Amino acid sequence: MNDSFIVTGITLIYLVAVLWLGLRARSQSASSLEGYVAGGRHVGVVILFFILGAEIFSAFAFLGAPGWAYKHGSPALYILAYLSLVPIVIWSMGPRVSELGRKRGYLTQGDMLADHYDSKPLGIFAGVIGVLALVPYLTIQIAGAGLLFQAATDGLVPFWLGALLALLVTTAYVFCSGLSGIGWTNLMQGIMMIAIAWFLGLAIPERLYGGVGEMFSQIQLQMPEYLTMPGATGMGWGAFSTAILISAFGGAMWPHLFMKFYSADSGRSLRRVSVLYPLYAYLLVPLLFIGFAGILAFADTPLERPDTVLLKLVMEVADFPPWIIGLMLSGALAAAMSTGANLAHTAGVVLVRDVFGATLMRNASDATAVKVTRWSVVGVSLLAYVIALLNPSSLVMLLLGAYGLIVQLMPMALGALFFRSLKRHSVLAGATVGSLLFLLFQFAVDSPFGWHAGVWGLLANVAVVALFQVAVAKKPATREAAA
Repeated sequence: MNDSFIVTGITLIYLVAVLWLGLRARSQSASSLEGYVAGGRHVGVVILFFILGAEIFSAFAFLGAPGWAYKHGSPALYILAYLSLVPIVIWSMGPRVSELGRKRGYLTQGDMLADHYDSKPLGIFAGVIGVLALVPYLTIQIAGAGLLFQAATDGLVPFWLGALLALLVTTAYVFCSGLSGIGWTNLMQGIMMIAIAWFLGLAIPERLYGGVGEMFSQIQLQMPEYLTMPGATGMGWGAFSTAILISAFGGAMWPHLFMKFYSADSGRSLRRVSVLYPLYAYLLVPLLFIGFAGILAFADTPLERPDTVLLKLVMEVADFPPWIIGLMLSGALAAAMSTGANLAHTAGVVLVRDVFGATLMRNASDATAVKVTRWSVVGVSLLAYVIALLNPSSLVMLLLGAYGLIVQLMPMALGALFFRSLKRHSVLAGATVGSLLFLLFQFAVDSPFGWHAGVWGLLANVAVVALFQVAVAKKPATREAAA
């Protein structure tokens, strides 16, 4: 039998299994908006662990992370560094967000901001920014699925069909089951991802070099610049450190993270997840090994696309049998689809709840809101699929830039959670100035010292918030003195 048919068959069996589990997970609570969006706010530790893991580990895990290690070397360790900060975010923010959501009925980040600052336009603003940031993120998951199918099946399943198959499966169970479907499929896909990542991460160095230790010894002898900072491409400590900060703080502001905090059955469960979270983060370690394995394997014929290093090693260099390639494809698809389902679900909810709910659907019933949300998931997914087919080269840049923009919501969100004296005008002015400065350094002017442009935007953001707060604090005193 042709190897491509074996690979395709294994992958189709996996897709059918995911679809079956996602549809079976549908519960009665999915008929209400709170049930469809937040699982009735009774999601426990195990499902939360895998849902929050899927929020982070996307198609980037199997494509981008190995590609970054292959191209840059040691600077790729920034990924592990920023992931070490994620548990702190979950521990400190999660319980507070969950508590406020339960007390006040919040379902989105925009709900919290609009209520705290008593400003519906602010909620709409947060919703629009959220959707604009989520669509390219979702597009990359769909494009990643298409690329994986095309490469692993040697073109038997073309890019457009592979992307469409992944899209149809995820959209179907998100449409029908909401968060319940996402949670149970993420459990299955998370276990698969971890097992396959560790198998490939250890098997590839073993086949090519005799083991992970021997691999690094050979790199040290032949191409040592890949094992020291600033790496093979000159990523300095400033860029390295600020990339860690923006990835951690910006990641904490993604609207899909807030929605999963709302779904928790208690703050205690979220704190338990934060303690266990590094176990999921270890998924990236073997995938980085794969990237390092490609440094010497492709030293004479460098890859044009670094993000294909895992596919090239598995299919052309390590000479794995087709059933291993099929499992590899299924594991990589699990990463793309688990994140894609979360993103499509969140984008649909945010669009209806924060944008339509405050404008066109102010008086809509709960049943109508659920119905429109389901179809919004379909619409957003199809939009992302069309963009993936167009394949604009700037998509990755847009996603990287989205972190710099999303992080500008940080003072605003922290004000609603912990610093309740912050005023609406202060945080709006700070977010505006910070976003504009970020865009300036990201696209028009070189960022000073090579730092991530988002850091300069955030520093300006905080400074403007502080200045406005001081100005607001002085006004009552002036009036009182005049009286």
